[in-house]
Amino acid sequence: MNKLTLMTRLTLGAAVGALALTSCAGTGDDETAPESTSTQDQAQTDTSSPDAQAHDHDPDGGPPPSGIQEATDPTYAVGDHVILNADHMPGMDGAEATISGAFDTTTYSVSYTPTDGGDPVTDHKWVVHEELEDPGEAPLEAGSQVLLNADHMPGMNGAEATIDRSTDETVYMVDFEMDGMEMTNHKWVVESEIQPGN
Repeated sequence: MNKLTLMTRLTLGAAVGALALTSCAGTGDDETAPESTSTQDQAQTDTSSPDAQAHDHDPDGGPPPSGIQEATDPTYAVGDHVILNADHMPGMDGAEATISGAFDTTTYSVSYTPTDGGDPVTDHKWVVHEELEDPGEAPLEAGSQVLLNADHMPGMNGAEATIDRSTDETVYMVDFEMDGMEMTNHKWVVESEIQPGN
């Protein structure tokens, strides 16, 4: 009887163990993995959706970077109404805008790969010299490698970039409406991308 009881216990124990392992493996493989992927996809959709609607720009551009010099005699003063001739984003070209800041600095077009895994960005207009990490003396030559210290778009801050070209035109922050969204302190447009308002 002891032999039968021991044998029965071993058999039952093995059966319960196998059932438990099968049950755990099935639950983990079938439910956890897709749920995890689904959550990641949802998170990516949730974070990219507002940016896509805003053309990857925050509606509030925030203050100018530390150390930038206000323009002493800009063509367009703060408060002036202008028309934008820039096509950095859909809906920008031809938009009416108000100047919210005018600065004397070197402004760069840059190419970079976002730190958040986004697609590489080429000829991004614009970043100013004060938005580069330890850049040295301006102007930097085309082809120079720099580290971006700007957060105009997701994945921009901390990204390694290449200078495509530079300009010493007066550079402006502007307020304007684009596709029904109010953009304030948008960074940046240079003087050649602006014309007087009506």
